[in-house]
Amino acid sequence: MAQLLVRNVDEDTVAWLKARAAAHGRSVEAEHREILREARSGGAPADFWERAAQLRAETAGRRMTPSEVLLRESRDDPRGER
Repeated sequence: MAQLLVRNVDEDTVAWLKARAAAHGRSVEAEHREILREARSGGAPADFWERAAQLRAETAGRRMTPSEVLLRESRDDPRGER
């Protein structure tokens, strides 16, 4: 197996990686491998689909304005405001 060394990573990114690893119950190194695996597979991570399903459930039954209506309204407003 090959090894990678990543240098000059900003502190915010390191903190984010540590938090993500902790949330998934993995080491930072294991989380880094998972991120690389997800990037290589080209697919969205499983938690994306879980969150998308959660958002659909939370907004079910709400009346929503179609985007084309909102766009038309913004174009018709001479000030460019709603």
